[in-house]
Amino acid sequence: MKANYKVELASGIFLLLGVAALLWLSTKATDFGNELGDQSYSVTARFTNVAELKPRAPVKIGGVAVGMVDSIMLDPLSFEAVVTLTLDQRYNEIPLDTSASILTSGVLGDRYVGLEPGGSFEVLEEGDELMLTQSAVVLEQLISKYLFNAGETEGEEP
Repeated sequence: MKANYKVELASGIFLLLGVAALLWLSTKATDFGNELGDQSYSVTARFTNVAELKPRAPVKIGGVAVGMVDSIMLDPLSFEAVVTLTLDQRYNEIPLDTSASILTSGVLGDRYVGLEPGGSFEVLEEGDELMLTQSAVVLEQLISKYLFNAGETEGEEP
């Protein structure tokens, strides 16, 4: 009976350690903000469609995370989504004519903002706005365009 108690205790401890490891991993995998550091600066970008982009989504250049999405708001005059990006101060040499696109990563379709550096000698500073943007590609819109245009043939007039 005593040996059975030791096996059950060891199994319980092992199970608790496994659950603790999973909890730690889940918080580290979703907590990109802690990696930004204390020094950061914010820029904005306007998009006609942000699809499923969420605050705290990564901002990447060449696949390397350089910041995160801070907030997404709707401009009541132009009805565009204004996305505020917080960039790490380590990456303070990003050209002013950088373009921003909303991209999809992985099979699950998590959205992130991809930056494509331009060639300007001027660099982004606090409060600047990225002028060159490309909105998210929404699969449903592509399918509906294909379905509604499938009946038309080239050269035919309606």
